[in-house]
Amino acid sequence: MNQLHTPKASRNQDVGRLSFILPVLPSAADRGSRGGLTQRRSRRVINPISIFSDQHCTFTHVPALKMITAKAARRTALTVTAALLLPLFAAVPAAADTHDRKADNKPQKHPNPPAVMSTVGGAQLGKPGTQVSLGAGAPVLPKDLSGRSWLVADAESGAVLAAHNAHWRLPPASTLKMLFADTLLPKLPKEATHLVTEAELSEVGTNSSLVGVKEDLTYTVNDLWLGVFLRSGNDAVHVLSAMNGGIPKTVQDMQAHAEELQALDTRVMSPDGYDAAGQVSSAYDLTLIARNGMQKKDFRDYAATVRAKFPGEMDGAKRDTFEIQNTNRLLTGDYGVAPYQGIAGVKNGNTTHAGSTFTGVAERNGKVLLVTVMNPDSGESQAVYKETARLLDWGFAATGKVTPVGELVPPRSAKLKEAGGGAGPDKHGSQARPVGIAKDESSGGVGIALAIIGGVLMALAAGVFVVNRRWPSARG
Repeated sequence: MNQLHTPKASRNQDVGRLSFILPVLPSAADRGSRGGLTQRRSRRVINPISIFSDQHCTFTHVPALKMITAKAARRTALTVTAALLLPLFAAVPAAADTHDRKADNKPQKHPNPPAVMSTVGGAQLGKPGTQVSLGAGAPVLPKDLSGRSWLVADAESGAVLAAHNAHWRLPPASTLKMLFADTLLPKLPKEATHLVTEAELSEVGTNSSLVGVKEDLTYTVNDLWLGVFLRSGNDAVHVLSAMNGGIPKTVQDMQAHAEELQALDTRVMSPDGYDAAGQVSSAYDLTLIARNGMQKKDFRDYAATVRAKFPGEMDGAKRDTFEIQNTNRLLTGDYGVAPYQGIAGVKNGNTTHAGSTFTGVAERNGKVLLVTVMNPDSGESQAVYKETARLLDWGFAATGKVTPVGELVPPRSAKLKEAGGGAGPDKHGSQARPVGIAKDESSGGVGIALAIIGGVLMALAAGVFVVNRRWPSARG
């Protein structure tokens, strides 16, 4: 099973760090030789940029609360009474294919997306294919896009500018670590220390990406989070999961948090994103999760860290350290990928079943965009990064010139609060209680999706595509 490996650490370029308070782009005076970085140590972290201009960028804060866990669903079908109900569809996970390319490395034809998918965020997002509404002066979408699913969204307003199979359930690979981090970061103090045991590392998947955590050595929580964000270390994930009460509890916590965020395409089976039967997410969900994670200062800081020192073995009374570098190549630049101006995270992934996946956030001229790309198969080297960069370029050029095709919805708790704590409809007429969660069947076969009254969905489809900015502020 081919898991993610770290790129070379020799070609760091000028990058910025998004704070959602200050813009990310430094002045020319802050840049070092070879695009070197202004460095400021905080514990062992080397932050990419420490000086910003005075232009401010605001970002809506979203609370992170837990809700009820939903069981994993392999496939979902819709039952609808045609005269009375309109569907809210649960997407079907793609069949796991261990060979995404032929022997001659030519890309294979995309499998077909489900005919019906979830409509969380808007009815148009439930349609297969590309969804975009170009206005006067809007640039056309890039031609060379091969991702099975992708999405471009305004990170501040939540407006979805364009999408392609937004709710197609696909294996997420290590982009699922965004949900892991968003769930556990508030629970574990950064200064806490932990002595690693052999049992905590025993279930790390074969050929996993590792940061180099060793048994019988002590690490801080801060060390372990650096291992998760920079090196996508499954060993660090398993140790943090043990500190949270174990793998099953962590999976349960992650699923509950996904439900709270209304990331209803997501089914968690393993906290590290390692290929597991039934584990799926979608471009819509990953973007939603990233947006929520970026509300947290620690999440932002870790996601934007280019390189850091990580504890090594003991050398007598002294402990060695070694340098680790972020595997996000739009942040670091490598293997023919140039650093993207204004990039500030968030997470990449690569496994046999998932192919390459990536969610990125970038700021330009005070505008913050999120892009997710899942499983491109063009055959182009580092396609997931290059297609993300093209979509970011398009999004910045298209801002204000397109009609949104959907929205990144607020968490369930925010909708309940707006409705006065009840489960009634919100101001757009949509139900405060999310719908469309697939039910499992004991046979593992086709499940039955929930449906809602047609008039409610018509109101939802016509809803406003701007997330209410009166959400309560997040802590941390």
